[in-house]
Amino acid sequence: MASGCNRQSLPRKTQSCHIQDSPNFWTFGMTLHGSAVALDGEGVLLLAPPGSGKSDLVLRLLESGWRLVADDQVALRRMGSALLAAPPPSLAGMLELRGLGLVSGLAWAEAPLHLVARLMPEEAIPRLPTPETWEAEGVRLPLVALDGRAASAPARLRAALDVARGRLGMVAGALAA
Repeated sequence: MASGCNRQSLPRKTQSCHIQDSPNFWTFGMTLHGSAVALDGEGVLLLAPPGSGKSDLVLRLLESGWRLVADDQVALRRMGSALLAAPPPSLAGMLELRGLGLVSGLAWAEAPLHLVARLMPEEAIPRLPTPETWEAEGVRLPLVALDGRAASAPARLRAALDVARGRLGMVAGALAA
């Protein structure tokens, strides 16, 4: 983990991180519309227009062991050859739950990004897409298209992260070498 926000030893409901725990927070270079999550400290950036299901997917990922990085807006900065993601100070630990409101006090952590997922309807996603990348702050990351509303979206995102990190292989498709 890139910051002091790793509170693994605390009970889940009391885990939280604060901006002052993140000594480099104020040096982030750009903020963009999106959400970000991390699994075992490996971050994934979720990109899509407002109302397309990013926060809903984040909620489902949190329920399956992922950690919140940021929702609605993501602050990015380059750190060496990595791209680090964090929430803007005003949104740290918050998640918008459509129809309920803005929930606060969630555990969050900065994370280096290893994958970008563009959320789109299933019918817009090719069956065997060609590899693509996404770039910010001079860092290129693998890009995948994902139907974030699909029941399998959390499992597909985990598989894509595993391929991107070299734990699984892919012979054809978005992350094929």
